[in-house]
Amino acid sequence: MGLFGGSRKVDWKDLKAPELDDFEAMAAEAYAALPADFRAMTGEIEIRVSDFPDEDVVKEMELESDFDILGLFSGIGVAHDASVPETGRLPNRVWLYRRPILDYWAEHEETLGDIVTHVLVHEIGHHFGLSDDDMYGIEDREP
Repeated sequence: MGLFGGSRKVDWKDLKAPELDDFEAMAAEAYAALPADFRAMTGEIEIRVSDFPDEDVVKEMELESDFDILGLFSGIGVAHDASVPETGRLPNRVWLYRRPILDYWAEHEETLGDIVTHVLVHEIGHHFGLSDDDMYGIEDREP
C-alpha cells in the first residue's frame, strides 16, 4: 500500500503538466470518441489548443482573467450560416485553453480527459446551437 493509502505507487517527482501537444492529442482522441453522426455533422471544423485566449477574446468577452474561459467556438454557427461562402472567411474553430483547463482540473474531481471532452463538446455544441441537455446527451453516447 502506498504512503497515502492507495494501492498504486506513482513516481510523482517525474510527472509534468500536459503540454500543448499533449492537449492536441487528448482533443483528437476525445473528438474521435464522439458519436459518428455528431462528428459527421461538424464538417471542416478545426480544433486548436492554446495556453490562454488572446487579448482580443479577453476584452471582447469582458473576462476578469485569462483563466475565466476554458474553450471557445469561433466562426459562423450552422444556425447562422447562410451556406454562401464568404471570401476570406476563416474556418470554424474550437479553441481549448490549456492553462485554464489545468486550473479547473486541479480544483475539481473530474479526470482531465473528461474535462477536455466536455469543453470540446460544449464548444462544438455552440456551432450547432445545441442546448446543454443535448450536449450532455452527446457526451454520454457511445462513439
